[in-house]
Amino acid sequence: MELLNTQENKWDDSHRPWPLPNLPWGMKQTWSDLLFAHYPVKYEVLRKLVPNAMELDTFDGVCWVGVVPFRMSGVRLRGLPPVPGTDVFPELNVRTYVTIDGKPGVYFFSLDADNWPAVKGARTFFHLPYHYAKMDIKNFGDTVLFESKRRDQTDIVFAARYKPVSEPFLAVKGSFEEWMAERYCFYTLNASDVPVRCDILHHPWILQQAEGEIILNTMLSKQGIIVENDQPILHFSKKIDVRAWPLVNPATGRLRF
Repeated sequence: MELLNTQENKWDDSHRPWPLPNLPWGMKQTWSDLLFAHYPVKYEVLRKLVPNAMELDTFDGVCWVGVVPFRMSGVRLRGLPPVPGTDVFPELNVRTYVTIDGKPGVYFFSLDADNWPAVKGARTFFHLPYHYAKMDIKNFGDTVLFESKRRDQTDIVFAARYKPVSEPFLAVKGSFEEWMAERYCFYTLNASDVPVRCDILHHPWILQQAEGEIILNTMLSKQGIIVENDQPILHFSKKIDVRAWPLVNPATGRLRF
């Protein structure tokens, strides 16, 4: 896949829309076999669910929610080796798109993972709504089968099979693919309900059109997210390496936990 070698410097940040914080990165990880399943949602539905400090972002006037299953691997803190048993696990995100001070990012409604230390650590240090789930991800040739059931809320489930069906491509500037994928931070609220930002760095996404079947999905309805169309737009990405920075104040770029 030639697109994998588009940059000589693996961690070049020139494609980011704003500079990284003047801080060392804190965590490294790899995401593989991702599905982006996007559903249109009315603005007024999301406005009730997203903190008021975050402006909802839209594409052509439409709000979107993404359900994103993938395999996490190579998880490690800066200066430390991966901890066996905690560095490879499936994960499932439910997200939408927001801005603060003109900087577009991701807001997570939930993140499910089959790794209790990772769940506990992300809740504590990144103030993210992680949940411990029983999950499985398997590859059958080009097809990925992903299954998840939350351990303490067993009616919150997701199951899908999906595969890429096009050649890899970089998102065209101004396209929906660029809008939903090329986001280099997430926002959350800290323990004082103050917005904080986590900057991330990776290559521009290498995407593929995808097809598949959402076999079962209560991830949205159980969180009050009512979609306008139950047939999502599907995209696939095989692999991307990511670095994450410590949480900062969105206005100043200074550390803020």
